[in-house]
Amino acid sequence: MKKVLIFNGSPRKTGNTSALTQHFVKGAETNTDQVELIQIDKLDLDYCLGCLRCNMIGKCGRPGDAWQSISEKMDQSDVIVFASPIYFHHVTAQMKKLIDRFRSLFHVQITETGLTHTAVKEWDKEVVLILTLGSPDDKDAQPAINMFRFLLSVLSPGKELHVIKGTRLAVTNQLEMTEDELAKLYGKLKLPGELVANDYLQNRELARLCNDLGHRLTS
Repeated sequence: MKKVLIFNGSPRKTGNTSALTQHFVKGAETNTDQVELIQIDKLDLDYCLGCLRCNMIGKCGRPGDAWQSISEKMDQSDVIVFASPIYFHHVTAQMKKLIDRFRSLFHVQITETGLTHTAVKEWDKEVVLILTLGSPDDKDAQPAINMFRFLLSVLSPGKELHVIKGTRLAVTNQLEMTEDELAKLYGKLKLPGELVANDYLQNRELARLCNDLGHRLTS
């Protein structure tokens, strides 16, 4: 039975990121009861200090917070999901705080022309990135996608990053709105009414994609 670890970087419990994450959970739970969802903003997690001790000892040199437990959970998981809204063109501060601690999973060497990155321990895991954007243009998610693709290229060479992006999701619980509720919202936001029908179907499709991916990666 596969183990799934999910990191939710959204501070909103009823936000669109959280809703998509729950659809993934429902899909995964059709195959496994080993699903853990972690709200990053509830973690006792310190900031990376850039002390670089990890480069010498092969693990984070800052003891006393949740990082060791998180590292162990990641090591034991078969599927890891990172979920975040896009805040000002990147992941939330909560998610970035977690990702900065990933420095201890790498050995970094300075060369004449740049940096070389080597995984302290390579992964053999499925990694999922779920992003929600207020923007209608999914290109605004690209900086976050690039960051996770880089992490995966070093930690798990050859593995595909599974990406799900939801656009024009600016209001809490928008993903779960009925078509009529979405029409009222778009009126308040002064968005063209002709967008409603397509966006409603797009939101339903996003939910289905998350559910299906959760099911498929745990089969």
